[in-house]
Amino acid sequence: MTVSAPLLAWYDRARRDLPWRRTADPYAIWVSEAMLQQTQVATVIPYYHRFLQRFPTVQALAAAPEGDVLKAWEGLGYYSRARNLQKAARVVLADHGGRLPDTAAALKTLPGIGPYMAGAVASIAFGRSEPVLDGNVERVLTRLFAIADPVAGRATRQHLWALAAELLSPARPGDHNQAMMELGATLCTPRAPACGACPLSARCRAAAAGNPEGFPCKTPRAATPHHHIAVGVVAHGGRLLLVRRPPKGLLGGMWEFPGGRVADGEAVADGVARNLRERFGLTVAVATPLAPVRHAFTHRRVTLHPFHCRAAADAVAPRFHVDHRWLAGDAVAGLALPRAHQKIAAQMAGQPSGPVTGQLFGQTLEAAGG
Repeated sequence: MTVSAPLLAWYDRARRDLPWRRTADPYAIWVSEAMLQQTQVATVIPYYHRFLQRFPTVQALAAAPEGDVLKAWEGLGYYSRARNLQKAARVVLADHGGRLPDTAAALKTLPGIGPYMAGAVASIAFGRSEPVLDGNVERVLTRLFAIADPVAGRATRQHLWALAAELLSPARPGDHNQAMMELGATLCTPRAPACGACPLSARCRAAAAGNPEGFPCKTPRAATPHHHIAVGVVAHGGRLLLVRRPPKGLLGGMWEFPGGRVADGEAVADGVARNLRERFGLTVAVATPLAPVRHAFTHRRVTLHPFHCRAAADAVAPRFHVDHRWLAGDAVAGLALPRAHQKIAAQMAGQPSGPVTGQLFGQTLEAAGG
């Protein structure tokens, strides 16, 4: 099947004007691909501009403190992307003379770069004939060829990679890959695809069968677990307690208000006191609750239950958690907080949810006895 000519003609005519499509800088293209993984275009655009303004080169990113990188990423989610981006920048500086490798094979040796990102950067930034396979391309291909096998299967994925390579335009591989992704994002959508406007509809087997929404075939997901987290907004001496998560794992290296999971059948207020005692060695008086905060991760949902707390006068240093800070309210804005904890901070300050901005917590500290 030949698709490049109609696909590229459509792309040249209808593609969205996105900032990373206005540059040939491999570093900027790489940053955009890292941000676009599992994040919508509209969300990425302002982060992309701010990040490149703060870290305009590989050298600037490699030299920055990790906390600054996480702060610039704050609210974008999946923070391992930011940490891997900086780790890879340091490898590029140390092993590649500060220049991003120009082949997919070499790119895949860098932290955080898998087959998709390697193919995307190699084809878009360097014109290499490398295919890509993301969710959008997967959907286009399974519909074009009416592939009914579950896409999570190893054999199916290998087949899809082979098809993506077979269809690739050798003259314009980067544009071809972007066009396939653009098609999936704008016309060949999961629901109500715009087949009448699709440049490949005459070649699409799923459209011919009148069942494009039947593809791709996905394995049913297991029920998403839902956890309740007790959070202590702990005040002492006019300051608030923040703790830092371990560098590896979910939200690694981020700062947050201390807490932990509520046990089955446990009252949330009791869960706050118990977690602060068991996990951090802190004795606190639990006071008034704030509004719960709900947040969804890829494989689980959580509800945070924050409470104003006051640390005991003789036990203000967490004994079981080395990396912690007692901060005045306006200093909290300088730390990188996960979105759910930003929401706790924002509601305390009486501000809309979003990145934490100054003048926080003054009345809260007084109310909590700080």
